[in-house]
Amino acid sequence: MLDVTDIQKILPHRYPFLLVDRISDLKKDEYVIGYKNISISEPVFQGHFPDHPIYPGVMILEGMAQAGGILAFQSMNMSEAEAAKKVVYFMSIDAAKFRQPVKPGDKLEYRMRVTKHKGAIWVLEGKAYVDDTLVSEAELKAMIVDK
Repeated sequence: MLDVTDIQKILPHRYPFLLVDRISDLKKDEYVIGYKNISISEPVFQGHFPDHPIYPGVMILEGMAQAGGILAFQSMNMSEAEAAKKVVYFMSIDAAKFRQPVKPGDKLEYRMRVTKHKGAIWVLEGKAYVDDTLVSEAELKAMIVDK
C-alpha cells in the first residue's frame, strides 16, 4: 500500500531512525499494519549487544509510534505540503510489555488501532508481532503539532 518512498513523504524520519519499511494495510481512523525488516546491519546492534543481538524494546515502541503517525496523517487527509509542516509528538506510553526478543532476520509487524481521536490527539493500541507471535504491546498517546 505504501512503500518507503511514500512513507518518507509523510514522516520526517530518515536513516537510521526511520523504523517502518512498508505499510501493508490501512483503514483511515481505524487501523494500520506496517512492518520493518530487522537486519544485522542495523547500527543499534553494534552496542545492543555485539555478541547477542537483540532489537531494543524502545526501538519497537518508536516503530509503533511511526506507524501510528502514518495512520494519523493519512486519516487527516493532509496534502504533502501540509504534512511537511507537522510533526507527531509522544505524549505518553502506557502498559508497555515486551514478550519475546526480536532478532536479526525477523520481520517485525506493527498493528496499530485507534482507540480514541479528538482533534490533534490520538490514542492508539499498538501490538508488534514476529510470525504472528506477539512480541510487544503498548498504548501510545500522541499529538500532531506544527513544526
